[in-house]
Amino acid sequence: MSIAGILSENEEKMAKAVEVTKSDFAGVRTGRASPALVERLRVDYYGTETPLQQIANISVPENRVLLINVYDKTAVGAVERTIRESDLGLNPSVDGNVIRLSFPLLTKERRRQLVKLVKAKSEDSKIVIRNLRRAGREKLERLEKDSEISQDDLRRAEKELQSVTDKYTGAVDVLLQHKEKELIED
Repeated sequence: MSIAGILSENEEKMAKAVEVTKSDFAGVRTGRASPALVERLRVDYYGTETPLQQIANISVPENRVLLINVYDKTAVGAVERTIRESDLGLNPSVDGNVIRLSFPLLTKERRRQLVKLVKAKSEDSKIVIRNLRRAGREKLERLEKDSEISQDDLRRAEKELQSVTDKYTGAVDVLLQHKEKELIED
């Protein structure tokens, strides 16, 4: 593999790590209703773990209310159980095929817990990015050891790898700042 190939592969994987962080943050509830909070839930639907969005329509009729219209009436109980057992801390109310989720205002203590949670998730993401950098550096050093590239090429490639790493850890920091602000201000 060439230097450009290694750098390109690393950048692609780092971008995916940032996307995973973004979707993790979307799943952390603020005080507002958002379909992203429940879309990641997996429901036991006839013995198969199925994403909620495949078996129900999710809508936001009001700022603090989420409606889940389950397509199959027999799956309503499984959806309700999944929501109760999730880490969202919500109490669903069932009316036929529709499950209503009301989002109470967050207490200061709960806000602090959620800020700690998103900080931990962002740190995990940064660890993934740094591990990708280390793996990329090892591949580059292997190229240099096999005399496929010079030491100067290795140093330039390592600097470029570091700048890509800084770019994506910075992106995680920006996501964290926005989520913290969202959690605190609500």
